[in-house]
Amino acid sequence: MPNISAAILAGGLGTRLQTVVSDRPKPLAQVGDRPFVAYLLDQLCKVQISQAVLCTGYLGEMIESYLGKSYRNLHLAYSQEPVALGTAGALGLALPLLNTQQVIVLNGDSHCDADIGELISTHRQWKSSITMAVTFVADSSRYGTVILNNQAEITSFKEKGDQNGAGLINAGIYVIDHRVITGIPPGKKVSLEQDVFPQYVGHSLHGFLTEGCFIDIGIPMDYERAQIILPARAINSFEGKRTP
Repeated sequence: MPNISAAILAGGLGTRLQTVVSDRPKPLAQVGDRPFVAYLLDQLCKVQISQAVLCTGYLGEMIESYLGKSYRNLHLAYSQEPVALGTAGALGLALPLLNTQQVIVLNGDSHCDADIGELISTHRQWKSSITMAVTFVADSSRYGTVILNNQAEITSFKEKGDQNGAGLINAGIYVIDHRVITGIPPGKKVSLEQDVFPQYVGHSLHGFLTEGCFIDIGIPMDYERAQIILPARAINSFEGKRTP
């Protein structure tokens, strides 16, 4: 997959998960015998992406110390927040390391079996500014929902708790044009979900529907689910040290 770099948003505090994972950042939470972030890196390796930037914050030095400069065929770089900047602010801070026309961005605390290669190709075909992987879940109240029209354009977002039952949600994987990232105000706390994405509704913001399995490890119940689901779906065994 030429001419695209990747970023993993790995700077969150993981407050809701600290009752079961208190000694490390969420991306290093043990899932099976591997850190959670290894499953995300495997997805990037599968489509032969060669460079990934980890946008770190809380205990970011632990992530860098553990992963080092490479993972399989991936060259790894790090962008450490001096203060919490939010998901968009962290991405903006990493801009000097993201020098390709598009960037594939993954949330560091969720996993979706989306076809990343097809997501990137579709983004380019649509000439989108932002393409978001979206998926259906049985209970959308925890996430908020995404509304699509027949042209796969995202027309609106509904906040968490606005509705119960099945719905279409943000699956935590995006292709974002470089020019969008350059528009993020530097040094300020900015959210992709609350600040950036709503600005692009009606302006080349698309949803890529995937049926891939989705799991968010942000709460203990789903972290326990991940222990069963993700090791069974692993692309390859982790090549290197086990989770510290």
